Amino acid sequence: MIWKLLTLLFLITAIIMFLDLTPQQISDDIVSFTTPKETLRSKAHALRTGKKKKSIGERLIYTQNALTAMGKGGKFAFVVCSSLVLLAAGAAVAVLIGNIFLIPTFAAFLAMIPFIYVRNSMSAYEKHIKDELETALSIITTSYTRNESLIESVKENLDYIKPPLNNHFAAFVNDATFITSTTQAIKNLKAKIDDEIFREWCDALIQCDSDSVMKDTLEPIVAKMTDVRLVNSELSTMMAEVRMEYYTMVGLVVGNVPLLYVLNKDWFHTLVYEFAGKFTLGLCGVVIFVTYLFMLKFTKPIEYKG
Repeated sequence: MIWKLLTLLFLITAIIMFLDLTPQQISDDIVSFTTPKETLRSKAHALRTGKKKKSIGERLIYTQNALTAMGKGGKFAFVVCSSLVLLAAGAAVAVLIGNIFLIPTFAAFLAMIPFIYVRNSMSAYEKHIKDELETALSIITTSYTRNESLIESVKENLDYIKPPLNNHFAAFVNDATFITSTTQAIKNLKAKIDDEIFREWCDALIQCDSDSVMKDTLEPIVAKMTDVRLVNSELSTMMAEVRMEYYTMVGLVVGNVPLLYVLNKDWFHTLVYEFAGKFTLGLCGVVIFVTYLFMLKFTKPIEYKG
């Protein structure tokens, strides 16, 4: 069995060398292959429900864009290729231990490791961006309420806005001053930052451009960011406890396998070497993987939905 795996490994390596594939080319091909073309049905579903389903390719593109914003865009190809290598390694480990039912679980879990690392890095980066965005909107809104000039308000606070947000607001000043109208500059700024509250703030600014009385709506909008941050801070400890309970339960389930070897070797032999036992282990692996995805989904920080 080991020789077969080694032969397969050498064959894959030979194909990669023969086709002269690079990590960047492989990652681009995977993104292109996993991104479906937008159909009339998908457009109708998005208009009807107000939600657009994200494909695997779109999530990969989002990850690539996030890494680029973090200044690590060159690592995306490495992440994708590492995931492919770990996927093959997980399948190989399942074959080596003689349980083909564990192939999907081992392959999926190992393939997710690079993306879990990136996800944790992105979460910290996004939290930093939201904190800086809250500060930027607060000081700009305070200045705008005082002098009723958005361009001057942004100019006088540019030194207090940290990267990468200061680049976006500096571009807004240049657009509004030399290139286009203030309204169009606000729309351009709105498209650069993916945040629901920020978009609402930009829409209110557009209304303020034609009616200065609307500036009183800006403070309550900025206050929403503070409310979301406070709620997430209160929930973070609770969610950490939930995650710890989940990991404890998974540890107990997985730990029962070597424990059986000590308590009852016949049961251990049945579980590890018999068909029914292998199927049970494979089923447990699938359940753990699916529940892990749900755990990530339900314990992530809340977001404001307008």
